[in-house]
Amino acid sequence: MSAIALYDRLTPDFDRRVANAVAVLKQAAAEHPGKVVQATSLGAEDMVLTDLIAKHQIGIAIGTLETGKLHAETVALIPRIEERYGLKVEVYRPEADAVIHFVKNHGEKAMYESIDLRKGCCGIRKLEPLSRMLSARTAWVTGLRREQSNNRGDVPFSEPDDKGRIKFSPLADWTWNDVWHYIAANNVPYNPLHDEFMPSIGCAPCTRAIAVGEDFRAGRWWWEDEKAKECGLHVHGAEEAAVSMIGDRK
Repeated sequence: MSAIALYDRLTPDFDRRVANAVAVLKQAAAEHPGKVVQATSLGAEDMVLTDLIAKHQIGIAIGTLETGKLHAETVALIPRIEERYGLKVEVYRPEADAVIHFVKNHGEKAMYESIDLRKGCCGIRKLEPLSRMLSARTAWVTGLRREQSNNRGDVPFSEPDDKGRIKFSPLADWTWNDVWHYIAANNVPYNPLHDEFMPSIGCAPCTRAIAVGEDFRAGRWWWEDEKAKECGLHVHGAEEAAVSMIGDRK
């Protein structure tokens, strides 16, 4: 069964939440002209945001992290976005030498060995490239929603990050049903892995399908304690630590 068939539901005040999301995106572009990027994971929420940005011709760049460990289905969305919306997607990849060094010392399956090694992998493949994406920006847009996890239960529509940039989360008050109702109503392209019970999709070694009744992010780093389940993209101080770690190895 498709994700649309499973999750598409029109909920009360949906139109209001869409209008508010557009207003937040326009606010981001107006307050940070030429200096704001959508950091898209290419997941369902971020595809909604890209669609809104394109549809309303909002001046926000689109950028993504190609970690070298993404599913082929995820990577395939990059040219689909460019063809569908006529928008250039900025693609940021990890530094090759850092990846080679990490794999040589810890192996291809290091993420399963310890939380520190998993976070080290995330640092090299995600956080350091993110720092390059954001280096010339004063704001960024994310697909964070309060419903996603307990750790994200109080996500605001905007807040400063630990570098003084403003992080906008226009879908903070959206439900999973809202996301899929928008996708269905607007024929938004999405990752087919969502149809295979993967609501939250990251790197291939760190993502699995969830079972009925499991939490939204249960398929991410499923071998770890629930409290550890963040890659660091939305954790204060993590970006700087990742850049420092790579710098120490040069």
